[in-house]
Amino acid sequence: MQESFENSVINMLKIMGEDPSREGLIKTPTRVFKAFEFLTSGYKQDPKEVLNDALFTSSNNEMVLIKDIEFYSLCEHHLLPIIGRAHVAYIPNGKVVGLSKIPRLVNIFARRLQIQEQLTEQIAQALEEVIAPKGCGVVIEARHMCMEMRGVQKINSTTTTSALRGAFIKNAETRKEFFSLINSPKEVRF
Repeated sequence: MQESFENSVINMLKIMGEDPSREGLIKTPTRVFKAFEFLTSGYKQDPKEVLNDALFTSSNNEMVLIKDIEFYSLCEHHLLPIIGRAHVAYIPNGKVVGLSKIPRLVNIFARRLQIQEQLTEQIAQALEEVIAPKGCGVVIEARHMCMEMRGVQKINSTTTTSALRGAFIKNAETRKEFFSLINSPKEVRF
């Protein structure tokens, strides 16, 4: 598989008019393979396994929010970077999940070829299926290099997507609290 991938990179370099044997490009096919292997490592991970390993019984029935989870992904249309932040919240229903598992869940789906709309939905769906909360909400804010580096070339434009489930849809106060919390000032000092 690696050899085939590297040969494709060599062919791509030739098509662009480059000499793959020049000093700066000799190891490029291997570097590109390793980069894409890492950037798409989410295909080899099961979100259910990650979340199920850290479910704990709890009487908490208030919102749990992890905000400003930085991530990067690759646009499935152009293979260019998507750089953003995810805000993920849920209301426990007898179980809570280890806090570090939420950013790991974001990474699992971000490290696949993506469109932002689907990434948002996949995170919410996995939370709903595994944790079975009373509700969950996911908001993603991201910059798309396919929009900034090519095409319309609009630097610093941000795309926002959301996926709401359960109490986050049914209860206006819950939804309002969620959006208020993710938009609150970030200055936290300990």
